[in-house]
Amino acid sequence: MNVVLILLDTLRKDYIGIYGNSWIKTPNLDALARESIIFEGAHPESLPTIPFRRSTHTGIRTFPFKDYQPRKGDMVQAYGWEPIPETQTTVAEILRRERYTTAFITDTYHYFKPSMNFHRGFSQWQLIRGQEADPYKTAPKTDPKQLERYIPQSGKCEHMMTILPQYLKNIANRQTEEDCFAPQVFNAAIRWIEENRGGEKLFLFIDSFDPHEPWDPPQRYRDLYYPDYTGREVITPNYSTSSDYLTPDELRYMKACYAGEVTMVDTWLGKFLEKMKELDLLDKSLVILIADHGHQFGEHNMMGKIPRGLYPELMDIPLFIRHPDGFKRGKRVSGYVYNHDIVPTILRFLSIESPTPTDGNELWSLINGEREGRSYATSGFNGYVWTEDREFAYVSNYSRKREYLYDLRKDPNQTQNIAEENKNIADAMFQRILQEAGGELIDHRAIMTKAAEEWYKMEGLV
Repeated sequence: MNVVLILLDTLRKDYIGIYGNSWIKTPNLDALARESIIFEGAHPESLPTIPFRRSTHTGIRTFPFKDYQPRKGDMVQAYGWEPIPETQTTVAEILRRERYTTAFITDTYHYFKPSMNFHRGFSQWQLIRGQEADPYKTAPKTDPKQLERYIPQSGKCEHMMTILPQYLKNIANRQTEEDCFAPQVFNAAIRWIEENRGGEKLFLFIDSFDPHEPWDPPQRYRDLYYPDYTGREVITPNYSTSSDYLTPDELRYMKACYAGEVTMVDTWLGKFLEKMKELDLLDKSLVILIADHGHQFGEHNMMGKIPRGLYPELMDIPLFIRHPDGFKRGKRVSGYVYNHDIVPTILRFLSIESPTPTDGNELWSLINGEREGRSYATSGFNGYVWTEDREFAYVSNYSRKREYLYDLRKDPNQTQNIAEENKNIADAMFQRILQEAGGELIDHRAIMTKAAEEWYKMEGLV
């Protein structure tokens, strides 16, 4: 039996039709979901990109980031943004020992920065270069006038200017839709299953960085959501606690570009799944699809992926599991689940014992109703922590000087902070997080600041 694990970056759950979206076209995601077990309560055990992927590859939580050390030369400063510890075993390593042919196809360049080691255990791995600020090309030189078209009328472009000059170099030779990143990733996956179709024990991990920004799908996808737009082409955000730097039209266009990229990813995911069906592999494979987190488009006055903004637009993620025998097809599971539940779920499906303990729970017994689901979930993003149960959602920094509590029964959109007048509930929620963290949260801001200063010096920016 085969396993295909598909990870999509920055895909909002509420931008998918099967989860209730009525205006974005996601026919292939919806079709896959209808053939799958659909999880309603999936959340990232930690954010952002790399912390999430550490636990996805290993089944071991990255939160609470106790031993975090920034990596030299990496501009991203986020707790847990580190290689997989040598003491942890990846699912690819486990399956390779069981004589599986393992492959890793991705354009998520963060995996392959110096000191990272996420390709452990893969018989074949392929990095498709050029996403975001990947130092892929040094030419052609970016024309300042060309950059102007991507800068909002307000002129505020701090974050985007750390990305766009490099990104525009990387995509300078793009000519057709197939040159875009999601098509490249899924075409590479198609080639791999064509080449390895005779294998009976295949593990394929596809990790598409899209629909992560910059959002620049071909025009036909943008026109689905905002045709005839004539303003500035703002395709990547400033990460901020306000979207006011954008005009209403610019914000609408940015959302249209994101929606267009979601539909492009959906299109090429569909081509991959159709090829699996054509090669008679789909019904011989366990297929799992998940996203790492969402993105803020002005909700709660935030833009980007803000650590303080641990709200549904960031924390609610899609998760589908398609069993090759159609087991529980279309069933919706409401319990709290995490991304690090995927490894034990794969191993249980394959009747393989993990050589080392995992923190995740296999999901088959939850699906079957053999056990109760978790009564709450917890997570962390840099110096902020989050927990949610059926009654309340809670966000706080480590010192609790910024603390937010919401009554989900009365305020499902989380607009009224009731922490001040409900200290006993806030105390209980924070204690729950501390318990999950082993009794201690370690503030790493000092070492992050030092690492950032060193990076700016190395880049000649100070």
